[in-house]
Amino acid sequence: MSGSEVRAGVELTNLDKPLFDGADATKRDLINYLEAVGDRLVRQLRDRPLSVVRIRPGQEPFMQKNLPKYTPDWVERVTVWAETSKREVSYALCNDVRTLLWFGNQRAVEYHPTLQTTDSALGQTHLILDLDPAPGQPFRQAVLAAELVREALRADGLAGGVKTSGAKGVHIFVPLRPGIPLDDVAAATRAVAARAERIDPALATTAFIREDRAGKVFLDSTRAWGATIVAAYSPRVRPGTPVSYPIGWADLGNIHPTEFTIHSAPRALGERDPWQEQLPEPQALPEDLIAEGHTIPVARVQAMHEGKRRARARKTT
Repeated sequence: MSGSEVRAGVELTNLDKPLFDGADATKRDLINYLEAVGDRLVRQLRDRPLSVVRIRPGQEPFMQKNLPKYTPDWVERVTVWAETSKREVSYALCNDVRTLLWFGNQRAVEYHPTLQTTDSALGQTHLILDLDPAPGQPFRQAVLAAELVREALRADGLAGGVKTSGAKGVHIFVPLRPGIPLDDVAAATRAVAARAERIDPALATTAFIREDRAGKVFLDSTRAWGATIVAAYSPRVRPGTPVSYPIGWADLGNIHPTEFTIHSAPRALGERDPWQEQLPEPQALPEDLIAEGHTIPVARVQAMHEGKRRARARKTT
């Protein structure tokens, strides 16, 4: 078979086929990258139910949560009840490089772990803000918004690490002490976003409905509960196959996310793990932050009600 070999006990096939249109990479390039960053990426995925974005030749990318029936027995997994679909989902636990390479052979390009591990007593391990610049706006807009979030966090004695999303935005992670109730983490996330918005409302917005954002950076505070987020070092299904890459705060304004791809990132990393290096120690959430957050409506729920209200208004006009 074209481009067939075995690595880490995994039979790899069709390695010399293009990864996807515009990838500027083959499946071999993906496997080489996953092998190069393997331990560092697995560190972000370990014991977390995993969703992946796969892309088959000639097809659109799709998100896979449930493991296919042909998955090898040695792939660790956990069964989770999905309330939305009312069924049990068998998620992979990517706890070693062998599993990571098996996923790569399945053309899994993106790796989206849950915010909680299989140990539910730990709770959500990070408070996360996802910053998305407006369409047509430069990456610089996301950088300026990240500084707003950093200022809001610092005002409450908190600190976080930042990484590119691998697309056009940035992710800010605040490590949390174990056992904080999930609804308190969700509330605190909303409060941080609201406080960052108040610092410069001309730049940033928490408006969940796109048409209400008016060209501003969206401070997405919905990464909570059963949400996932793309892992540090994960590739993305984007032109050139960029990766989500950790950036020091001092360097954030001097880079562009397209600099970090499956070709360039291993060279930039060397043997380091900058994500582990820059993340602060787990922190407690201040009571005032949690209290304020509980006064802020959940964005998705508020947007759903507002959408229905606008639809009713259109019918009556």
